[in-house]
Amino acid sequence: MEELDIDERRKRILDLLHREGKIKVAELSKLFGTSEVTIRSDLDELAAQELLQRTHGGAISTYKSYYNMNFQDRMETHKEEKKRIAIEAAAQISDGDTLILGSGTTPLYVMRELINHKNLIIITNSLSIAQEAGYSRNVHVVVLLGGNLNVPYQFVSGDDTISQLNKYKADKLILSSDGVSADYGISTYHHLEAELYRHMIARVDKTILVADYTKIGRSNFSLIERVEKADCLITNHNANKEEIEAFKERGIEVRLV
Repeated sequence: MEELDIDERRKRILDLLHREGKIKVAELSKLFGTSEVTIRSDLDELAAQELLQRTHGGAISTYKSYYNMNFQDRMETHKEEKKRIAIEAAAQISDGDTLILGSGTTPLYVMRELINHKNLIIITNSLSIAQEAGYSRNVHVVVLLGGNLNVPYQFVSGDDTISQLNKYKADKLILSSDGVSADYGISTYHHLEAELYRHMIARVDKTILVADYTKIGRSNFSLIERVEKADCLITNHNANKEEIEAFKERGIEVRLV
């Protein structure tokens, strides 16, 4: 690899971390052709900016860096893991179901996998999901909830959103979260969505939680609900095994993909 200046090297370190979820000093040293001392200095500085979290011998991602990405970049992060989750989630949906979909990239992938389901009613606070649902001839009704618009993350929230949501009842909820911890619960980076998500859970017969492996064991800024409120968790095979066992012990159906 060509010699990079310090800013470009650190940008590429973050890009790699976004894709992989974790990185090692020794591997980065070989990749960039520089000393481990230099790499440690890079990681320490990025950690000071809260762009990653240092671990013994390396680092793991943090959500400050992830949520500084634009929507399309977040769609590409852990894309294959999210798509596998989406396929499994879509398999839990029956023709004619009324679905609530929360915002986020994984629920959007779920919506794309529902293309062959018939006579669905979709309720969502996500502009991207509503638009995707609108393209499908098999979706019977699309309800885009109104409210305060968050432009960068393409969702609405607030009292008006909750008021409209409470007019409806649904069969299933597809809920994404930024953290799923046996101890802390289901949590989100966006505190304005937490109350809305609690109301979504209360309006459905079954809550299906979709979270890629990087979310398992994490706790984030705003608590949504305790994990027992989810009926089913769909995540990846390489998710934290201790957390997965703790979820199962609490009666949650866990599907690994």
